[in-house]
Amino acid sequence: MRLEPKPDNPCFGCGGANPRGMRLVFERDDARQRIVGRFRLGEEYQGGSGYLHGGIIALLLDEAMGKAARFHAEHAVTAELRVEYKKPIPANMEIVVEGFVTRRDGRQLYHEGEIRNEAGDLLARGEGRFVIIDRTKYKGQ
Repeated sequence: MRLEPKPDNPCFGCGGANPRGMRLVFERDDARQRIVGRFRLGEEYQGGSGYLHGGIIALLLDEAMGKAARFHAEHAVTAELRVEYKKPIPANMEIVVEGFVTRRDGRQLYHEGEIRNEAGDLLARGEGRFVIIDRTKYKGQ
């Protein structure tokens, strides 16, 4: 299932309503229970010396891990995010970003994410804790 940017969502990473946003598209891989994105991000996302900015790498992992809440049929927000930068990621390199569920403890969802190159080398990994929220209660706050 393809997860397209929603035209009314202002999210910088995955929304369609943000004119400066990235409009990231992911796939929901139900067989493997993974959220998967394939990207080639240009030089406008570099931190310097031709490599992707660390904040952009964190954003990619956060987006993929956050979307893994769909496997719980829940809406959740990021409570904690930890990123391990394994190797510099050159701008314009084809990368694969995956997010997946590791466990659930009540309203707390624990997810992990990985960024790999086309050869399968691990470039970055993340761990996140997400908290399930009632969308109607927090809408517009």
